[in-house]
Amino acid sequence: MDGIVTDVAVGVKRGSDELLSGSVLSSPNSNMSSMVVTANGNDSKKFKGEDKMDGAPSRVLHIRKLPGEVTETEVIALGLPFGKVTNILMLKGKNQAFLELATEEAAITMVNYYSAVTPHLRNQPIYIQYSNHKELKTDNTLNQRAQAVLQAVTAVQTANTPLSGTTVSESAVTPAQSPVLRIIIDNMYYPVTLDVLHQIFSKFGAVLKIITFTKNNQFQALLQYGDPVNAQQAKLALDGQNIYNACCTLRIDFSKLVNLNVKYNNDKSRDYTRPDLPSGDGQPALDPAIAAAFAKETSLLAVPGALSPLAIPNAAAAAAAAAAGRVGMPGVSAGGNTVLLVSNLNEEMVTPQSLFTLFGVYGDVQRVKILYNKKDSALIQMADGNQSQLAMNHLNGQKMYGKIIRVTLSKHQTVQLPREGLDDQGLTKDFGNSPLHRFKKPGSKNFQNIFPPSATLHLSNIPPSVAEEDLRTLFANTGGTVKAFKFFQRDHKMALLQMATVEEAIQALIDLHNYNLGENHHLRVSFSKSTI
Repeated sequence: MDGIVTDVAVGVKRGSDELLSGSVLSSPNSNMSSMVVTANGNDSKKFKGEDKMDGAPSRVLHIRKLPGEVTETEVIALGLPFGKVTNILMLKGKNQAFLELATEEAAITMVNYYSAVTPHLRNQPIYIQYSNHKELKTDNTLNQRAQAVLQAVTAVQTANTPLSGTTVSESAVTPAQSPVLRIIIDNMYYPVTLDVLHQIFSKFGAVLKIITFTKNNQFQALLQYGDPVNAQQAKLALDGQNIYNACCTLRIDFSKLVNLNVKYNNDKSRDYTRPDLPSGDGQPALDPAIAAAFAKETSLLAVPGALSPLAIPNAAAAAAAAAAGRVGMPGVSAGGNTVLLVSNLNEEMVTPQSLFTLFGVYGDVQRVKILYNKKDSALIQMADGNQSQLAMNHLNGQKMYGKIIRVTLSKHQTVQLPREGLDDQGLTKDFGNSPLHRFKKPGSKNFQNIFPPSATLHLSNIPPSVAEEDLRTLFANTGGTVKAFKFFQRDHKMALLQMATVEEAIQALIDLHNYNLGENHHLRVSFSKSTI
């Protein structure tokens, strides 16, 4: 058969190379349906007489010429655009697979489509044809991995449907592993918060506890499910996937721990079974309303599929969640427009430096241009589209120098610098090489601490000689009222300081971020999700 199908990707000819491994296939025209076939792909027995059968459509498809290292997830992905995939059988030794769709109509659509468009996996053309068999019955004990992947994909595809509601029995996965997963995030160019992890991993079962930490300059997490089955399904479906486009890759292993001991509920650790836990130093206690909202959040930020990057699909929903301070990063393409148009600025007060400082909370500002003929408007170029989207979501509608600013994506792709020798009155500034960029270093802790503008500010890099009263006076001099102040118990280099309003806090951040406190200490100021 291999020699028959050359440049036609899909045909309806049946061949005697349709082999079985670890399964029983039932065919109305065959008396073989009761035959149990061996699990070893190399020993698979051939069905006889298949060449004589007609080319009638079937919801079971036979896929050949698969690359040797191809995964179940990749094969399932071939069928997902056409409808629900209900079963899969991989014949690894033969570089073949059987894929069962929910309906014959879906299978016909898939075959017709791939007749016109040659399907490729890992840059190799593959061949798809109808199987003789009308149904794929697999022995779950011999086909565990494929079944787990199928369950996981089905759960993600049906969003909020719990796994136990799927057609495949949960006993398909042997709960021999730990319910705790160890998660490492590679290429972490954008923030991954505890809440983002909760939303992604909740698709596979109830997440009980999460602890996040940085080890060897890598963001890591321990995540505990109620059932080891869910941990196995999540690992199979998510290991190697990207949370955002082309970055933040999940590396998942089973932990040796079987239970996590969470002491505090805050943005670094959480026990979802105990909303009463204290928050620890400088962290807010988990509000019971927020605890109750976690179940709803899963629907707010549904993961669209474990086969593409796990980007959060609805930018408006992501922005709403970000505004609530629970999600650090909407999953938008890292391409996107990098230039923002900011309007309704206070033209008497605004400078490129003040815009650089405020917008620099949400990304690395490259260039700022206040428009010569319209000085209440400015163009701001961020390092990439994710950062511009993040800055727009957080700063549009905020008050700066007494005016509510408007932030939108600009049609410009870049901010032009003035021609050599042309004086534009300092309205354009290039910050490309600024030492004050917060996000230059991949995996920096700054990625985990991006929050909406708030009245409470997080201060760091405070020298030992500077007292609370010094900082209160410094911040009062920005024109606002300091309502509360609190040093971190374990580390007096950091503190929380609360202004009377968000507008006052924005003003203080603009004026005092990078302020020289002496002893070669420049104050670092950012917005906090905490209150004092």
